[in-house]
Amino acid sequence: MDFSLSDEQQMLQDSIARFVQNDYDFDSRCKAMKSEDGYNLDHWKLFAELGWLMVPFTEEDGGLGGNATDLMIVMEELGKGIVIEPFLATAVIGGGLISKAGNAEQKETLIGAIMDGSLQLAFAYTEPTSRYALSNVATSAQKNENGYIINGHKAVVLNGGIADKIIVSARTSGEQTDSAGISLFIVDANAAGVSVNSYRTQDGFRAAEVHFDNVQVSNEQLLGNENQALEVIEFVLDRATLAICAEAVGAMESSITKTVEYTKTRVQFGAPIAKFQALQHRMADMFIEHQQAKSIVLMAAMKLDQAEQDASKSVAAMKSLVGRASRKVGQESIQIHGGIGVTDELDVGHYFKRMTMIEILFGNSDYQTQRFAAL
Repeated sequence: MDFSLSDEQQMLQDSIARFVQNDYDFDSRCKAMKSEDGYNLDHWKLFAELGWLMVPFTEEDGGLGGNATDLMIVMEELGKGIVIEPFLATAVIGGGLISKAGNAEQKETLIGAIMDGSLQLAFAYTEPTSRYALSNVATSAQKNENGYIINGHKAVVLNGGIADKIIVSARTSGEQTDSAGISLFIVDANAAGVSVNSYRTQDGFRAAEVHFDNVQVSNEQLLGNENQALEVIEFVLDRATLAICAEAVGAMESSITKTVEYTKTRVQFGAPIAKFQALQHRMADMFIEHQQAKSIVLMAAMKLDQAEQDASKSVAAMKSLVGRASRKVGQESIQIHGGIGVTDELDVGHYFKRMTMIEILFGNSDYQTQRFAAL
């Protein structure tokens, strides 16, 4: 089997790698992270100009026909720079939901705006009591003469504070944990009754608590078929899980590289600590963890591209392994650096924070192991 990249994929990888290396230094990231928007608007415009925001979309939707492998390439390179621009929330998740479930009018109106960088999206699906269960939805959408009335509370909504539109999962029938009866709605972030409390997460990204208090939406704002959204959500979040695992692989690579470089310059007992056999063994273990994670991410990407029946099971296995590997690599990087590793002034601590958040996002390793066993 040929695992080499195509010419187009190699060009995509090289362009993002050059951006991270030349235009995304650590100080600029920190400055953007602390800004009001939480990311660099000029960088986002550059993403659009270079066509990176078109990668997740099919040619039928006006995109580049990007498959899961293309998405893996993009996210791995972004992970090397712990890039905070909301590519995941807007293009992968929000755009993925519209591409999968939207009608022709919704696609024409929204996907083009995503690709040109003028539209920010967020997906509000997690709730304070839902944990990682996608079918546990207490937020309700009651039908009335004008469409639907939405009430509920969504937690940790990625990109929720700056999103122009929020895609919300709500229960239109059934009990709170039923698989059927869940629908998706596209809600304007500034609509009456929508309350957004934005905050910065531990890894420097942005999330929000979103409350819906008698929010009126029209029938045209229903995304996909009523009561049948769970399958769409699972499909899109499987791709999103692949994306963050690829991001973790990139972050692990950079973290290992920076740790090895540090051991060559840090002198103790008259010699660089890179010469200490105990540290050599630990760094070798880090390298092995990274290579195993990279391999399983590639396997999951291929399963998703081929739409194999066990693709979701492969995604669960990937997330479980990558979560544990990234935690191992992050912790070892911090310990080998010593006290300086936990300071905000050194980037290795920020890599550790991002990898820790990735381990939790979309289901932690324990949850994904249980999911793997159940599938």
